[in-house]
Amino acid sequence: MESHPFVQTFWSLLPPLLAIILAIFTRRVLLSLGFGIVLGALLLQQFNPFAVLTHLGTSVMALFWSDNAVNEWNVNILLFLLLLGCMISMLSRTGATLAFAEWAQARIKTRRQAKVMTGLLVFIFFIDDYFHSLSVGTICRPVTDRFRISRAKLAYLLDSTAAPVCVLMPVSSWGAYIIALVGGILASYGLTGQSALGAFLTMGAMNFYALFTLVMVLLVIRGGWDLGAMAHHERQALNGILFDKAKGTPPGVADTATSVGRVADLLGAIGALTLVTVTALLVTGAQALAENNTAFSVLSALENTNVGRSLVLGGVAGVLVCVLAMLRHRASSAEWGHALRVGAKGMLPAIYILLFAWTIAGLIGELGTGKYLASLVQQSMPLFVLPAILFLLAGVMAFATGTSWGTFGVMLPIAADMTMAIDAQLLLPGMSAVMAGAVFGDHCSPISDTTILSSTGASCHHIDHVITQLPYALSIAMVSVIGYLALGYSASLLMGFAAASAGFLLMLAFWAWKQRG
Repeated sequence: MESHPFVQTFWSLLPPLLAIILAIFTRRVLLSLGFGIVLGALLLQQFNPFAVLTHLGTSVMALFWSDNAVNEWNVNILLFLLLLGCMISMLSRTGATLAFAEWAQARIKTRRQAKVMTGLLVFIFFIDDYFHSLSVGTICRPVTDRFRISRAKLAYLLDSTAAPVCVLMPVSSWGAYIIALVGGILASYGLTGQSALGAFLTMGAMNFYALFTLVMVLLVIRGGWDLGAMAHHERQALNGILFDKAKGTPPGVADTATSVGRVADLLGAIGALTLVTVTALLVTGAQALAENNTAFSVLSALENTNVGRSLVLGGVAGVLVCVLAMLRHRASSAEWGHALRVGAKGMLPAIYILLFAWTIAGLIGELGTGKYLASLVQQSMPLFVLPAILFLLAGVMAFATGTSWGTFGVMLPIAADMTMAIDAQLLLPGMSAVMAGAVFGDHCSPISDTTILSSTGASCHHIDHVITQLPYALSIAMVSVIGYLALGYSASLLMGFAAASAGFLLMLAFWAWKQRG
């Protein structure tokens, strides 16, 4: 592939850029992704139409069947979405969702309290970002709707708490994955004096984007920080318009309740979903450790766990609780059919977008887009700007590829190679900047699966979520760049954090002036 005219060159940027630009301007995500997919296949096959058709067929087949086996990760995520859709629909049909909304309304008296509940639930569902976005969206949407909080605001709260918390928590699918990567990097350089967990925790303290995003979420919950397009959506919500009806019904499952049910049914379903998922994460991880004759620990189990399979098992448990509620509700065969049909249909938009996003991600990988972006760092630059450059490059890569995990996999080893060759003191700051940049790019990208699932969990139009989150993400990114420049210059975490804090206050002052104007 070295002699290919388009692989690992500027041309490899065109498919993701085309998809992203079209999605933003046309607001038609599937059409935009489709154009990006076709362009990617054309570049890979050097515009041979017959080879393009064959390549596209192979790429689509690989979503479900690869290496002579079922593509378990993709299939499990799709099954989890369908199970969650059916669970939501059955809870709505039995009136459990309406009951929870009324229960919460009796106790939650203000819009701020509704936002506080949404923000705090991340500390229960932090084990995985997919799990958090869909589950918390299911629980909180009826309450935020009652208090006329826009779906765009709910999607922002979901997305801006999911990845930042997951990337900071060692006991999460993200934390375990990063710890495994960092452990391999430390071992490859013979750095036995530092544990992978200790390095991860130190890097977390340097993750300015995640930390200040969470501070921004607290300010948004407190009120008065509706930046950019978010202010329009909040004004519309206060007038009773939770989303733009001119664009049709957003992804999600409609409430079909005819009477108020039991709060216990919803709490039981979510509780079963949570308990079984967490248990399955530990059990599948323990099984993998046993197969490799490795001693069990919680972190080791999470490093080797099967997230997709665990989510499906949790989804099945949640659906079974809902089935019991439907039986107690004495649902007719027509109600069963309607609930399952509405549940599956409500998740189809997210499933379609995910399938297209996975397809373009595969083509982007074949084109070497990420490696081309990483190679741009190799150019000469002042030493102190290296962490800031790594942050920006990781952000661009995650934005273009739609995957923070893929960015971790490519950029963490590159950051380690560069910093160890230049100054070993910059190893952890450089890798932390990559972690922060990957989350930043993921937040901005319309082809990111976490962004897609956050808009799905909130039942918000996908591009509305992307556009309303951009001012927050870009603002915190600028704060992070200031912090990483200071960190690179001083090699002091305290100085870096102080500079980022000063930048954060300046950013708030700018937006306060902008809102007054």
